Amino acid sequence: MTQLDHPLTEAPDLDIDPYSVPVLMNPYPFQHTLRELAPVVRLTAHGVYATGRHAEGLEILSDPGRFTSTGGVGIQDIRKPGNFRIPNRLNEVDPPQHTALRGVLSRLLSPIKIRGWRQGFETVAEDLIEELRQADTIDGVRDIAEAFVLRAFSGAVGIALPRDNTMAISNMRFNQVGPDNETLRESMKRAEPYLDWFQGLTRRESVAPGSIGELLYACEDRGEIEPGVAANMLLTFVGGGTDSTITSLSHTLHLLARNPDQWARLRADSGLARVAVEEAIRLEAPFQMIYRTTTRETHVSGIRLPKDAKIGVFLGAANRDPRKFDAPDRYDLSRDTAGIHVSFGHGTHMCLGQMLARHEADVILTALSRAFETMTLAGPPVYQPVNQMRQLAALPLRLR
Repeated sequence: MTQLDHPLTEAPDLDIDPYSVPVLMNPYPFQHTLRELAPVVRLTAHGVYATGRHAEGLEILSDPGRFTSTGGVGIQDIRKPGNFRIPNRLNEVDPPQHTALRGVLSRLLSPIKIRGWRQGFETVAEDLIEELRQADTIDGVRDIAEAFVLRAFSGAVGIALPRDNTMAISNMRFNQVGPDNETLRESMKRAEPYLDWFQGLTRRESVAPGSIGELLYACEDRGEIEPGVAANMLLTFVGGGTDSTITSLSHTLHLLARNPDQWARLRADSGLARVAVEEAIRLEAPFQMIYRTTTRETHVSGIRLPKDAKIGVFLGAANRDPRKFDAPDRYDLSRDTAGIHVSFGHGTHMCLGQMLARHEADVILTALSRAFETMTLAGPPVYQPVNQMRQLAALPLRLR
C-alpha cells in the first residue's frame, strides 16, 4: 500500500447491477463504466466495492494481509450469520493454511503428471475429430468444448461426469457465489434432480486408479492433508475443471471463427494454440469477478475502504483495461498475455489447475487446426446468464 500525500476520498457510487440479466448477457458497457468512473467504485445495488482496472486488481489479489479470502470469493461474506457455508479448503483460506495445501496439490498436478495424462487427451481428441467429420454443422459448445473436456477431464480426475448432471450442478454452484437472484433460483431448480448424485460423487470407492482423486485420498491416508479435504477438493475440481475449461474453449472457438485471419495463423503454426486460448480468455474471462474482504480500514489508489468490506475484482473488465493492453478489444495471436491477464486470478490463489486446462485446450485446438481448413459461424452465438461467468450456451459452427 503506497503512502499518499493527499487525503483519502470516498468511492463514487455506481448504480448498475452487474448481476442483472441484461448486464450478464452484455457486460461490456458496464465494464467500461466501471473502469472509467474511478479506480474503485461502490456498487449501490449490493453495497459492495469493485474495481475494473488491471493494476488495482493485482494489488487486491496480491495482498491477503489487507484483502482476505476467508470471507468467501463471492459477493456474500460467508463468515456472517445467514450467509455461512463451509468454505472451499483451497480458495477461501489464507496463508499459511493455504500454502501447505497448495504445496501438496501442486505436487499432484506437477508438469510430469499432467504430461502423463496428455496421451489420453490426444486419444479423446482423435476420436472426437472423426465424429465431427460426419456433421455438416455442429454446436461448438456441446459438440466440441463439452464433449472433449468432459471425456478428457473425467479420465484425469477419476470421476464419471455425465453431461447433464455435471453442467447443471456446476451452473448452480457458480450462480451461488453471486446474489440471491432469479438467475440463482432457476439454476437451483435445474440442479435439484442431480443433488443426490453430486453428494455421492466423491466417495473413495468411486474414483479411478491412478487419477487425481486416488492421489488425493492417498495424501489423506498419509496425513499430508486433513480428513475431508480430498472430497472437498474433488468437488472443487468438478466445477473448476469442467465449466471453466469448457467456457474457455468455447470462447476460443468463437473468436477464431469470427477472425478467419487468426484461424489461418493457427493452422500455419499449431504452436499458437496456447496463445489462442490465452488471448481468448483475456478478452472473455470465464470468471467475471472474484471477491476479497478487507481485514482493516485501508485504501486502493487513494480511495478509502472500511474494515470488513467486500471488494470485487472484475476480471473481465481488468483484462480489457486500455491502461495495460493496446487495442484491448482486438483478438490478436501476435501477443502472448499468459501471466499478464487475470483470468486465472493472481497471487497466492492463482488457479492451480491452469496447466491442466492449458494442456487440454492445446490438444483439441491443435487437432482441430490440423483437421479442418476453415471454421466459420453457422449462426449467431447464444449466451446464458450466470452470476459469476461469461458463458456461451450454443455456438453454431461449420467445419470444412
